[in-house]
Amino acid sequence: MAYLYGRLICVFLSVLGALCLYFSMDYETPFKVTPVFSKRANGAFLQLPDTACERNAPFLVLLVTSAPQQAAARSAIRSTWGRERTVRGKRVRALFLLGATPSRDLARAVAREGQQHRDTVQKDFLDTYDNLTLKTMMGMEWVHRYCPQAAFAMKTDSDMFINVDYLVELLLKRNQTSRFFTGFLKMNEFPIRKKYNKWFVSKYEYPWDKYPPFCSGTGYVFSGDVASLVCGVAASVPFIRLEDVFVGLCLAELHIRPVPLHSEQTFFPEGLAFSTCRFRKVVACHFVKPQEMQMYWRALETSLGEECPGD
Repeated sequence: MAYLYGRLICVFLSVLGALCLYFSMDYETPFKVTPVFSKRANGAFLQLPDTACERNAPFLVLLVTSAPQQAAARSAIRSTWGRERTVRGKRVRALFLLGATPSRDLARAVAREGQQHRDTVQKDFLDTYDNLTLKTMMGMEWVHRYCPQAAFAMKTDSDMFINVDYLVELLLKRNQTSRFFTGFLKMNEFPIRKKYNKWFVSKYEYPWDKYPPFCSGTGYVFSGDVASLVCGVAASVPFIRLEDVFVGLCLAELHIRPVPLHSEQTFFPEGLAFSTCRFRKVVACHFVKPQEMQMYWRALETSLGEECPGD
């Protein structure tokens, strides 16, 4: 009897040890979580822009996340840094990424705006902050499916000021057109576990203690091939509503490490006081209102050729 009892104890401990090993391995590898991205990202396109990439591919596509009600911001961007133009001999095109709205009047207004400007990418998912990952992946999908010829793309937001001239200058100097990803680097970030924080992530959503390297979602730049690569792995990566972290998870799966664009800081996700000379060496600045975009743009355009300290 004692012998049988001992055997049962050994079997129990063996099974318990195997279960512990299984769960520890599962938690060490984040990509073992059942992916749900593919189930949520299959909405149909409602609008597509008028861009003939096969014949005249842009060097840089600016993918601007916007909400349906932010028409004033889109108008300001179209008339300033988002104008379709040639910079240093390279074509630049801005597109706006939108989801759907339950408001019929607003939906009709967005449709009219898109038909007028032909610069809207829109899918049939509800346009909310929690769906920002879907919106960002929609932009990646558009590059992958409709404009893989673009050398670079930038994901940014509608309250950002982008110095496109300086960005193109730095990209040309960098001359890295594959597996390239840059922005405001976040290399040592941890999940926020406080429930009422805007960026709260539960242990159920993300059980690990640290995020992989990623770039602030306010503005990051990547070579055109990265869009296709990210689309290829997105369905195997656990979905998380923080789009910049989600993209970072995809980059980790692809073994692509974000790198600085310049030896000095050029991305400012926390904002920056404006001065003409300072903004000549800024790629992206956050918290800029539509009327400020107009002012910053005019100041930079009219100061071309003027010298600044340190030039």
